[in-house]
Amino acid sequence: MTTPDDLERRHTLTTATQRYDDLRMRDALAAMDPESDGPVLSPTEVLEMLALSEVVIRKAGYGRQAMVRSARAAGATWTEIGAAIGTSKQAAWESHQRWLEQQSGYQGTDPGTTGNARGPAPG
Repeated sequence: MTTPDDLERRHTLTTATQRYDDLRMRDALAAMDPESDGPVLSPTEVLEMLALSEVVIRKAGYGRQAMVRSARAAGATWTEIGAAIGTSKQAAWESHQRWLEQQSGYQGTDPGTTGNARGPAPG
């Protein structure tokens, strides 16, 4: 069985999204015309599509938090970051704090980088 962890190692965000979209389109077209001889997804492909959706969520989430770090480094306030992602400044800050706690010592984060990402924006 294909798992998100297996697929995450094999795909970038772009390739995972492309494969997911291909499977989703085939599934949608088959559902639109049940009498068609078009390709219907196999159980294996349906499970792959489900696992790929998790991969896309994970990779997009990581990218989002990396952009939050970049915005903080550029001097953006939590109010501005919250507005950019369609949430409150508090929700944006809390989400980023949870992500930082999960990343501690991982993906090249160090205490200085983490401290800068948590602290208030300059000025």
